Amino acid sequence: MAKIKPFKGIRPPKELVEQVASRPYDVLNSEEAREEAKGNEKSLYHIIKPEIDFPAGTDEHDPKVYDKAVENFHLFRQKGWLKQDPEEMYYVYAQTMKGRTQYGLVVCANVGDYLSGVIKKHELTRKDKEEDRMMHVRVNNANIEPVFFAYPAHQELDEIVAGVIQKTPEYDFVAPDGFGHHFWPIDDKAVINRITGIFAGIPYLYIADGHHRTAAAALVGAEKAKQNPNHTGNEEYNYFLAVCFPDNQLQIIDYNRVVEDLNGLSDEEFLKALDENFEVEEKGFEIYKPEKLHQFSLYLSGKWYSLTAKPGTYNDNDPIGVLDVTISSNLILDKILGIKDLRTDKRVDFVGGIRGLEELKRRVDSGNMKAAFALYPVSMQQLIDIADTGNIMPPKTTWFEPKLRSGLVIHSLS
Repeated sequence: MAKIKPFKGIRPPKELVEQVASRPYDVLNSEEAREEAKGNEKSLYHIIKPEIDFPAGTDEHDPKVYDKAVENFHLFRQKGWLKQDPEEMYYVYAQTMKGRTQYGLVVCANVGDYLSGVIKKHELTRKDKEEDRMMHVRVNNANIEPVFFAYPAHQELDEIVAGVIQKTPEYDFVAPDGFGHHFWPIDDKAVINRITGIFAGIPYLYIADGHHRTAAAALVGAEKAKQNPNHTGNEEYNYFLAVCFPDNQLQIIDYNRVVEDLNGLSDEEFLKALDENFEVEEKGFEIYKPEKLHQFSLYLSGKWYSLTAKPGTYNDNDPIGVLDVTISSNLILDKILGIKDLRTDKRVDFVGGIRGLEELKRRVDSGNMKAAFALYPVSMQQLIDIADTGNIMPPKTTWFEPKLRSGLVIHSLS
């Protein structure tokens, strides 16, 4: 059962929130962060991408870069750009994309729940990326950025949130990417206790986005527990910052593939090879999007094709076998193109569906890539089935949008 707690959030005053808030650290590179933070000393990038305060090309893992994060975090608090709430609270954080709004609860999730599997994962993490975020949590003694969780939708929680959002939001703005962000503190003690109580009856939480941040936060918490001879389990470091959304409000968007070459095959030979496991249909010059599970789009030499997997090429009773990323990886990338490992092979690249199928067409038309494959998005239910059966999704399967804005609230570990 999920153990959560309220916390004294560290956050910007209302009038500064748009200057402080930023995109998450892992969706842009150092140069892009430098550009976005230009002329804005209050941007959170100075804490989460502190290499921007050094000459271009500075290694982001250099110890002086982590030291700069700490220095900037202290500076932000000193100058009043970030202030700590006097009382422990929960918060409602809502995001609006293309007219659709999803409502999450900002909570502190429990380190023990991650280590024991109450918080379920569906992705493998990389040690180097974990270690980078662990350093960041350690040096700042805080979770500067939240992780993104889903929970099985619960009617009473929906009703509590519906009540909270009747009030004027504390923050309410549209970010430069066009997504709306809305934020309400919950300071009513009875409501806070009820939320904690409801979560205590929810069997599992699911990591939607932020596997590395979750692992890092939990591992640092466990580390601090070991180092404290008087550890009780109630210390602040036993918890980390998460935004939890009901599963029925979340939408996963497609995560597509582009490849550099056809492994020595001509277009005709490649299409003929596809014929063995797919119904191949030419769709012409207009962008063609897959319409259902087990259907793919192929863009090759200026034309779009639909590829429908033939019966017997997938297993709908197997949480991994049902996935279109499994079908495309096994039957196209591996079998025909000789791309065995999606994590390491440089001949394949991945394009988040938020960029649209136009981006696939652009990458191929530019001559940088030879062909592109668009996939039908994974459903939230497929993700939950995989996490529940202890399976791991193939790499680059899910893309959640909108991303959580960083800098709306921070959790201190002491």
